[in-house]
Amino acid sequence: MERMKDNIDVFLEMDPAARNALEVVLAYPGLHAIWHYRVAHMLWNNHFQILARVLSTLSRFLTGVEIHPAAKIGKRLFIDHGAGIVIGETCEIGDNVMIYQGVTLGGTGKEVGKRHPTIGNHVLLASGSKVLGSIKIGDYSKIGAGSVVLKGVPPHSTVIGIPGRIVIQNGVRVKDELDQVHLPDPIADTLKTMQAEIDQLKKEIKIMEKEGMKNDSIV
Repeated sequence: MERMKDNIDVFLEMDPAARNALEVVLAYPGLHAIWHYRVAHMLWNNHFQILARVLSTLSRFLTGVEIHPAAKIGKRLFIDHGAGIVIGETCEIGDNVMIYQGVTLGGTGKEVGKRHPTIGNHVLLASGSKVLGSIKIGDYSKIGAGSVVLKGVPPHSTVIGIPGRIVIQNGVRVKDELDQVHLPDPIADTLKTMQAEIDQLKKEIKIMEKEGMKNDSIV
């Protein structure tokens, strides 16, 4: 009961649309998926694997979230909306992790044994991001929306793009107020720099044209 109350508190804390505990309990499929997983995981660890898989399949049908009962998930997981989330069999997730809709924590189809990612503590996985293979995502890292991560990520990093690339890793702790929107965009920054250079060239050309016209008039 204490773990269930803690789960409810997380949703009330992290989702501004959550008005009260009753609404969260009755109308949040992400919370339902976590509770279903806890029961299925217990069954799996007690050698009721088939029953555990049946429960996880039923949970996927009801919530849109697929969590293999053998996965290991820490405390205070927050699943927002949840539709399309897949968490593989050998996946490990730490504490205080945020997962948005469409996230896949899967394998590449080539590994055996430990073939799914390990997610550290206080990690944000934004909408549509894919983390594939037996890799580690370090604590306090952010994976941007739509990113595909195929290599391990150090702690305190921000990753975006396909394939995922680190755009911030300076040893500074990621802010606690996790946000899947305000992430750096290196492509946009490069385009802005190029535009500024083009504008400067245009100004220089105009100056040169004016000087040329003056010289012609003097002649």
